[in-house]
Amino acid sequence: MIEMTLREIAEVVGGTLHDCPDPEVTVTGAVEFDSRRIGSGDLFLALPGAQVDGHDYAEQAVAAGAVAVLAARPVGVPAIVVTPRPSAPSRAVALAADTDGSGAAVLDALAALARASVERLVAAGGLTVIGVTGSSGKTSTKDLLAAVLAPLGPVVAPPGSFNNELGHPWTALRANAETRFLVLEFGARGVGHIRALTEVAPPSIAVVLNVGVAHLGEFGSRAAIAQAKGELVEALPATGLAVLNADDHLVAAMAARTSARVVQVGLGSGADVRATDISLDEQARARFTLRRGEETAEVALSVHGEHQVGNALAAAAVALECGAELKSVAESLSAARAASARRMDVRTRADGVTVINDSFNANPDSVRAALKALVTMAKSADTPRRSWAVLGEMGELGEESVLEHDKIGRLAVRLDVDQFIVVGAGRPVRAMFQGAVQEGSWGEEAIHVPDIAAAIDLLDQELAPGDVVLVKASKSVGLWAVAEHLTAAQEATR
Repeated sequence: MIEMTLREIAEVVGGTLHDCPDPEVTVTGAVEFDSRRIGSGDLFLALPGAQVDGHDYAEQAVAAGAVAVLAARPVGVPAIVVTPRPSAPSRAVALAADTDGSGAAVLDALAALARASVERLVAAGGLTVIGVTGSSGKTSTKDLLAAVLAPLGPVVAPPGSFNNELGHPWTALRANAETRFLVLEFGARGVGHIRALTEVAPPSIAVVLNVGVAHLGEFGSRAAIAQAKGELVEALPATGLAVLNADDHLVAAMAARTSARVVQVGLGSGADVRATDISLDEQARARFTLRRGEETAEVALSVHGEHQVGNALAAAAVALECGAELKSVAESLSAARAASARRMDVRTRADGVTVINDSFNANPDSVRAALKALVTMAKSADTPRRSWAVLGEMGELGEESVLEHDKIGRLAVRLDVDQFIVVGAGRPVRAMFQGAVQEGSWGEEAIHVPDIAAAIDLLDQELAPGDVVLVKASKSVGLWAVAEHLTAAQEATR
């Protein structure tokens, strides 16, 4: 963040100084909510949680170098205290154990501080804010954006998928006077959520990747999902830029919802930035010709899965609009590697078993893409390898959950996955297993196990050298324990 005195911060967030002998002391470092990460000059964010209350760590944070604490009550050390205002409902999601609204008040203060910092950096002329949304692919695209923009100047992007009411302003506050590009993910659990996040860090460039069925249970329909995702382009100024996926009709239609200039990306001939001559190698890494007008450059992605082509096109369009040359963009895309954990993280063990750890989260679109990548990796080698899909529940699909899980089970059979392991006990998981059985899987090709321990035991007994294993489920399942067990069992390399 920009350097600010405690007095200035209190004014920005509407707080009161407590136990501050010198209100002109300046915060020169970062804003942190984990007391273990505090450094000299930082501001500590005290949040209540389900297990611990950040207020209990205020003294420890100051001892570690924090200038002060942003808190909901006095804590006996220098603090900026904010309180809930009944007349101004919080835009922040309710925190666990936040029974009195104090946590939401702290999050609102964090958002106000991020807004002030970003506004000043943008006004100084050095910062461009780029927002990315979509039902799937946000994090991969964010990582590719960071890679292609890095040659143009310092980039700040969230670690992993840090895209909610805490992670969004926290990331925005990582930008300082040296930062040229601030890349932010915009997630949503309902209509209005993205709009609220755009008020924290208003974007001048917006990327919309796709409208799928992720979080369908919370939104109710794809139309509602499209309405929510389009809030990102609605927030753009007339001088801004919207990068839209021309291959998704719900995204392409968002051009009518913005006054900003529109650049379309996709595979069709009408896209402004497009890919042709796509092929996949035996690791499911895409090669393609990147085209803008009459210009062309060859790209050989290092990330896995054909679905990464669309993500790469979106990143390329942004970089080109920011002044990069097509050849440089192609080189940066080719060199970029997966930067976020548990997302198409491909590692091969000493015995030749390849583990695809895509276990961070799951929705029907991302599972389909991952299954296709698995089959490509197993079947395209000179000597075909045995494929294993280890899948758990996809959450937040509402009334469509059983149907969507059934479809995934059937797809695994149609793609000719050799071994299909379904993990869990709920009705949707059972539907995924039954879908595979009814589609034609028989014998031991499809197996339903009750939990992670059973899946690990089965794989330890049955995996053979050269097998390829995909592990994927929604975050709440914690299926990464399977992938990480498999790679820890023997030394594994990327």
